Amino acid sequence: MSESVTTITLNGREFKLIGTAHVSRESIEEVKRIIGEEKPDVVCVELDQARYNSIVQNDTWEKLDLAKVFKEGKGFLLIANLVLSSFQRRLGNEVGVKPGEEMKTAIETAKAAGIAYSLCDREVHTTLRRAWAKCGLWSKSKLLASLLASAFTTEKLTEKEIEELKNKNELDGMMNELANYLPAVKTVLIDERDRYLASKIWTSTANGIAPKKIAAVVGAGHMQGMIAYMEKLSRGEVNTDVSELDVIPPPSFLSKAAGFLIPAALIALIVAGFFMAGKDVALSMVLRWVLWNGSLAALGSLIALAHPLAILVSFLGAPIATLNPLIGVGLFSGLVQIAFKKPRVSDAQNITEDATNIKGFYRNRITKALLVFFLSSIGAMIGNFISIPALAGLLGG
Repeated sequence: MSESVTTITLNGREFKLIGTAHVSRESIEEVKRIIGEEKPDVVCVELDQARYNSIVQNDTWEKLDLAKVFKEGKGFLLIANLVLSSFQRRLGNEVGVKPGEEMKTAIETAKAAGIAYSLCDREVHTTLRRAWAKCGLWSKSKLLASLLASAFTTEKLTEKEIEELKNKNELDGMMNELANYLPAVKTVLIDERDRYLASKIWTSTANGIAPKKIAAVVGAGHMQGMIAYMEKLSRGEVNTDVSELDVIPPPSFLSKAAGFLIPAALIALIVAGFFMAGKDVALSMVLRWVLWNGSLAALGSLIALAHPLAILVSFLGAPIATLNPLIGVGLFSGLVQIAFKKPRVSDAQNITEDATNIKGFYRNRITKALLVFFLSSIGAMIGNFISIPALAGLLGG
């Protein structure tokens, strides 16, 4: 039996946990073999409904309403989801395996044998939103940098190296590295989901009946945490209610206030300049802020090779967005970009492939619009941070 497969018996029930690497050919064969040989009462898989649909359906991205994404302020969330998907896709391409194929195989094998199956993971958008909400500004910057670095890295893993990702020593090293670099992200992506998966597997049913024999197909990185939590469940030390893990934490007072601090500081500086140094200095401060803020937002759009009108809108919209914390310049620039460069069906069909390299990111109209949204927003943010000390210097002079 592979070291990535663990059998535990708790409260008279047998749990066979199959730890996989999500782009592993060996994992696919192992899943098929174990379910076929063991014939469990139910098969649990580390998927939510949305990810299951994306695996079995080919038109998921074709249904994407990009304008709605921008208007609802979910641009950064979509970028994170896309980058994570493309990273797995690139690894899979290197070994000829589609991401999540072992989960799909588990469900197909269960269906063919007349075995019940259960999707046991938390909804992916909830996980990403909780991770984002729990990160401070510095952690968010590190997270975005890590995502972008993973999207465009040229490092390749061999099939042997991917299989080694299922080994305990390799996993411990990766988990420790993630915990040290981004502890809040590790808590949400790993620890919370260990608990969530363990609870859902524990309470899974087969046609309404509590099963005696359960097979669970999960990422190898969740195995240790799940086993520890399931042992606590068996002793009654914890309960199975994980509803709190489906709730997005409300923004803290500080994070809410942060959106208003920058425009308040800018307005305060300009007003102070008017009363302390006269209208000419105040006007100069306004012009310098607009130039820094608008120019860097426009530069971000230019780097994204945006439509000329999207670049112009970035320049004009950045100051407006700064004064209204409820909107961002990325909303303006992104909407203009997709209005003049409407995404094509081929862009939706090829998005995960195109997102694995820089050239594809610029070629695909969906990812390019996301790039315009992202870089114009970052540019405007940098422009504001530069403007405040620059205006304060004028006031001091």
